[in-house]
Amino acid sequence: MSWSSVGFWRKLHREDKQFAVIGLGRFGRGVCSSLHHLGHEVLGTDINEKLVTQVLTDQIAAHAIQLDSTDPKALKEAGIFEFDTVIIAIGNYLQESIITTLNIKEAGVQYVVAKASSEVHGKLLERVGADRVVYPEYEAGCALARSLTQPSILDRFELDPNHSIVEISVPEEFNGKTVMELQLRNRYGLNLLAVGQDDQFEINPAPTTRLFKGFAMVVIGSNRDIERLPI
Repeated sequence: MSWSSVGFWRKLHREDKQFAVIGLGRFGRGVCSSLHHLGHEVLGTDINEKLVTQVLTDQIAAHAIQLDSTDPKALKEAGIFEFDTVIIAIGNYLQESIITTLNIKEAGVQYVVAKASSEVHGKLLERVGADRVVYPEYEAGCALARSLTQPSILDRFELDPNHSIVEISVPEEFNGKTVMELQLRNRYGLNLLAVGQDDQFEINPAPTTRLFKGFAMVVIGSNRDIERLPI
């Protein structure tokens, strides 16, 4: 899933939150950069001083410090336990990842996202309390496959494994038609949430709203029904 690169998603994520990202490898840096550019306060941490320095040099986080995340005292002193959400991005080091997740959850952090490198790793992270486990390589592969088969989809937010909210370019087949004429619910089993152009979206558009090629539309429904939309 993209971190709100398109206008509709940018609006949904404007509420300021505080995030801590533990592990500043490629995945952690990507999370820091996206959250920072969305206007959120981000603290990045890593045991590797060079990675911490690079994050500060690149200005992709408000703060970055070196610490050992397997040490609860170090986490507490850094204020990690006070953050709304903590992302544990050290998936390639199984023991450190699990201990860090355990430390964070035992301290009472409300929402913890942890990167897993395998299915077994993911199950262990869930056992010690991770609220969400992500598999970046697998998810990137799925996203690539979708982009190749459905290039009109601009962005996707997965509600669960079977349902999503997607932002899609208005297909040629829909050009010039009104919301009422499209009958998305009857024909595709989808609900239209918004229609927009140039970052200006009309939420819950009227039945008489006309769609044109070059516009974006946001729909919610099952992945199977979304895949039936014309390209």
